[in-house]
Amino acid sequence: MRNGVIKRTTNETEITAELCLDGRGCSEIDCGCAFFKHMLEQFVCHSGFDLKLSAKSKDGDNHHLIEDTAIALGCAFKEALADKSGINRYGQCILPMDEALVLCAVDISGRAFSTTELDIKCERVSDFETILVPHFFTSFAQNAAVSIHIKQLSGADSHHIIEAAFKSFARAISQAAQKNDTGKIPSTKGCL
Repeated sequence: MRNGVIKRTTNETEITAELCLDGRGCSEIDCGCAFFKHMLEQFVCHSGFDLKLSAKSKDGDNHHLIEDTAIALGCAFKEALADKSGINRYGQCILPMDEALVLCAVDISGRAFSTTELDIKCERVSDFETILVPHFFTSFAQNAAVSIHIKQLSGADSHHIIEAAFKSFARAISQAAQKNDTGKIPSTKGCL
C-alpha cells in the first residue's frame, strides 16, 4: 500500500493527514470549514484515495487552514508515491457538473507548477472564500512536486465550478498516480 502520513503544526494550524493512494475512496475529515470538507470528500470519492484528515485552525483564519491542509496533502501524496516507479505519470479529465465544465491535466513530473483558470463570480460559497481555490491547488502542487492545469470551459454557478474543479483534479491525479505493469519510472531521464 502506498501511504503518506504528515503532521504539520504551526502557530496558525495543526494538521494531520493520512493518505492512501491504493484505497477505496473512504474519508474521515474534520477541518472546521463545511464547504472545504465537502470539496475534500469529493476529492476522496473521485480519486479512490483514502484520507483521514484532522485540520484545526488556531487563529480562525480559513486562508491558513486551507493552505496548510494543501501543504500537508501535497507532502503526503509525494511521500506515498515514493520513487514513482510504475506510475502512469500523466492524467487528465474533462468533468461536467450541470452547466459547469472543467478540464484538469496533471503531470507527476517532480516539478511544481499550477495554473487555475476559473471564472468564479461569487466571493464566498457558504463558509469558503473562493479566492482560496487556486491557492489550494498551488500549495498542493508545490509540495507534491506536480504540475496541475485547471481550466473552466463553461459554467456560471460558483459552487458547481469549484466542485467540478476538485472532481476533475481528483480523477486526473488518480489516473496519473495509478500503477501500471512496467515497473519503470516514466521518464527518459530515469527519474521524476
